[in-house]
Amino acid sequence: MSSYRIGIDVGGTFTDVAAIDADGHVTIAKAASTPADPSEGLIDGLAALAADLGLDLATLLARTERIVHGTTVATNALLERKGAKVGLLTTEGHRDVIEMREGLKEDRYNLRMPPPVPLVPRARRLGVRERVRFDGRVTTRLDQRSLARAIATLARAEVDAVAVCFLHSYQNPVHELATGRALSRALPKAYRSLSSDVLPQIKEYERVWTTVVNAYVGPALARYLAHLGAKLRARGYRGDVLVMQSHGGVAPIKESQRLAAGAVLSGPAGGVAAGRYCVRLLETRNLITFDMGGTSTDIALLQDGEPTLTGEKTVGIAKVALPALDIHTLGAGGGSIARVDGGGILHVGPQSAGAAPGPACYGRGGGAPTVTDADLVLGFLDPANFFGGRITLDVKAAQRAVDTIAHALSVDRVAAAEGIYRVVNTNMAEGIKLVSVRRGVDPRRFALVSFGGAAGLHITDVARQLEIRRVVVPTVASVLSAWGMLATDLRYELVRSHVSELRRLRPTELRRLFATLEKEGRRRLGRFDGTVRIRRGLDMRYGEQIFEIAVDLDGVDFDAPTVLDEVAARFHTRHEELYAYSAPGQEVVVVNARVAVIGALDFEVGAAGGAVGARTAASAPSARRRIYLGEWVEVPVHRLDALTPGDELKGPALFESATTTVLVREGEHVRVSPHGWLDIRLGRNSGASRLHSSGRG
Repeated sequence: MSSYRIGIDVGGTFTDVAAIDADGHVTIAKAASTPADPSEGLIDGLAALAADLGLDLATLLARTERIVHGTTVATNALLERKGAKVGLLTTEGHRDVIEMREGLKEDRYNLRMPPPVPLVPRARRLGVRERVRFDGRVTTRLDQRSLARAIATLARAEVDAVAVCFLHSYQNPVHELATGRALSRALPKAYRSLSSDVLPQIKEYERVWTTVVNAYVGPALARYLAHLGAKLRARGYRGDVLVMQSHGGVAPIKESQRLAAGAVLSGPAGGVAAGRYCVRLLETRNLITFDMGGTSTDIALLQDGEPTLTGEKTVGIAKVALPALDIHTLGAGGGSIARVDGGGILHVGPQSAGAAPGPACYGRGGGAPTVTDADLVLGFLDPANFFGGRITLDVKAAQRAVDTIAHALSVDRVAAAEGIYRVVNTNMAEGIKLVSVRRGVDPRRFALVSFGGAAGLHITDVARQLEIRRVVVPTVASVLSAWGMLATDLRYELVRSHVSELRRLRPTELRRLFATLEKEGRRRLGRFDGTVRIRRGLDMRYGEQIFEIAVDLDGVDFDAPTVLDEVAARFHTRHEELYAYSAPGQEVVVVNARVAVIGALDFEVGAAGGAVGARTAASAPSARRRIYLGEWVEVPVHRLDALTPGDELKGPALFESATTTVLVREGEHVRVSPHGWLDIRLGRNSGASRLHSSGRG
């Protein structure tokens, strides 16, 4: 009797599900997302998965050991401003930090740009009389009457959650802890978020924003996870539910409810986790992950096999300073809406048709022209075989939608569809430049791993624009984020501020600081009986700088007498990598210590494809289709599941599965990898594709 591990990624348009049995065999399924209650789409996806396995849902869940879930509940609550009614308690005189921000604005030269509306209005931002100094000394004790008045005000306002952020509580949390106890007595039903628990590090602005975000999204995420857990138990599931975190690890439901802000990038993080696993399978250390779904495209860079963590993420208007994978998200997906502005310029996205009503061709009442409609007009999609045949695409509806763009641009239908295709591809190529070229990294040294249901039709054109010569499309491309979630580990990221010049820091002091953080991380792991890995790092800067950089200290011998010299050398090297210069003669300042405590779950998710086989002749195409590539041409259509490892094919051609379609152009060569994946090589001189209208509609 097979047992299963299941990964679930809830996207804006589809909910993706991937199951792996004890032998490493992968089964995938998709269901339409249900934004009003994401758990409904999740259960629908599990039911579809069970049907594909020849089981009923109860039997599948009874045989499932573990579910790993990437959720957009926290993200959507933040972006759509549908979070909790939050009150903020802070040190007297500092309640406007969240509104003052850092004195900057997105468009600094726009004098008429209105300031963003903060998540907590001023009437619910209350000062409390207390003061802790920068070194942790208490100079003004917590005034109980001031605290009681503030709590009473929040009680009258009927807040759902309370954020508490006092000055320098990262050094001494005594007043925040006392305030938390008072809140639990006076407002027992309110969600509590203490900065000393959420983000115990220096920088008041980042700390107050992150604490507020945690309070703002916490109730919604806690309710959703509790509701989901109850639904799964009612259907026979008795295993663990682990939630994907923004830093690329997973955490149990209880921890995810406590630190809700840690899940604001939960969904996209699964794709990066898959990229890390692909490094092992593809035997290349440099990858760019490209996840194009129905609503957005997520892009991340993996150098030497590892993604970058950052503490500087902005989601909507909110600054979230918790460790997170450095993922760049674009409003570009299959459902992205095309429009022509008053100046006659064509734009695609960031607005999306989403899951409801979806693109016009879905036949669900949508009429706006989208990328999927353009792809259908160009012949790239089979209207009878979309979503495994569960959705029949309405070609005439797509044509009517694209005709609105054609009319606005005074061109024919095909030229309008081409324009949509080219604009969205250019937008995505620019997104890749943001994570590579603008950081001093040459994308031509990287392979591009394509996933997401919509990516296959666009990926080689994007690669051509960047002169990237290798594109890999896994067999599970349409659900790779869900698959990648199964390759993650339990992970707790801990940080503690300790500002000191490096030369004044004693090695024993550094060892003690890391030991304290490691002890707390192991405590959070609980009774974990697997392998535990520890990663250490420091946030450091030169003395006169106002920003710090993260320096990885893996491999450093902290017992060596020269440990501080090695730490300094690591900093100078990293600074040189990032900014093309270093200054070894300047003083180096330590700001924060970081420790990641990782409980290896030893997932072996396999390659989700066929076994290694001898080279064979290319599989025969299952059909032929007329598509537009500058002119109408007939190309072979290959079924992905009919390919054999070692097959070699040339473009132009289409490759189809139940959940994705891949377009390979003239001059591009495909070899089916030992895992059954498409390994596409582009010629040395393949620049951006030059589509042009033939004048035929």
